[in-house]
Amino acid sequence: MSLRLPEPGSFEDLLRPVRIEIALLVRLLLADPAAVDAARFADWAWNSLRVSTVAAVLAVALAVLVAYAVRIAPSTATRGTSQLLTLGYAVPGTVLAVGVLLPVGAADAFLADTVKRLTGASPGLILTGTVIALVYAYLVRYFAVAWNGIEPGLARITPTMDQAARSLGAGTVETLSRVHLPLLARSAAAAFLLVFVDVMKELPATLVMRPFNFDTLATQTYLFARDERLAEAALPSLAIVAVGLVPILFLARAARRVARG
Repeated sequence: MSLRLPEPGSFEDLLRPVRIEIALLVRLLLADPAAVDAARFADWAWNSLRVSTVAAVLAVALAVLVAYAVRIAPSTATRGTSQLLTLGYAVPGTVLAVGVLLPVGAADAFLADTVKRLTGASPGLILTGTVIALVYAYLVRYFAVAWNGIEPGLARITPTMDQAARSLGAGTVETLSRVHLPLLARSAAAAFLLVFVDVMKELPATLVMRPFNFDTLATQTYLFARDERLAEAALPSLAIVAVGLVPILFLARAARRVARG
């Protein structure tokens, strides 16, 4: 499965399918502007931004390392591992969150036992209910998105480039850093944007794994809509839509450049 660029089109063509929904959200927002709490919205946006950025960076970095491992050591083990890591995208978010709690809980128990053995004090839960566990759940779920952006880009780099780098004395790590990473810049940027948007709008896993008093744009939109507080749900909804348009515009520009070339 590979990353497919959208057909070239104008901004109006890309916006047309969601124009009515955006207009309705704007109307709800303007109908009751007093419902907007700027300070709380900034807090939700910051939470969404930081977990989305960290998860996207880690997913792309892991995808690069796994794809490069498959490239330099193609075997049943490496290919099987790469395919296994992509299975998280096919699992519903709630099911995946429950599954993630098992290894996180086991890690918590091990850390708690170790700390108690060394210090005599019980630290309680260290990972469960933290942003670390939440980012780990995102990484499990959206690794496939990063993989589908990185793997085709790495496949387009011919093996002769690796051979040329090795003939000039470059090792495995140096070949990756000086040859492959510069050529993968566009693929990595596209994969980053796609993972970023997916994490930004992720709801089930966030509801289950988030720490206490940690709200994102997606969770607050859901909670407001559930309580029929639509005017309050309009602003975070519009923010998610705006962020979602970024990779579409980026990929559309890339497709237009390819078509012109």
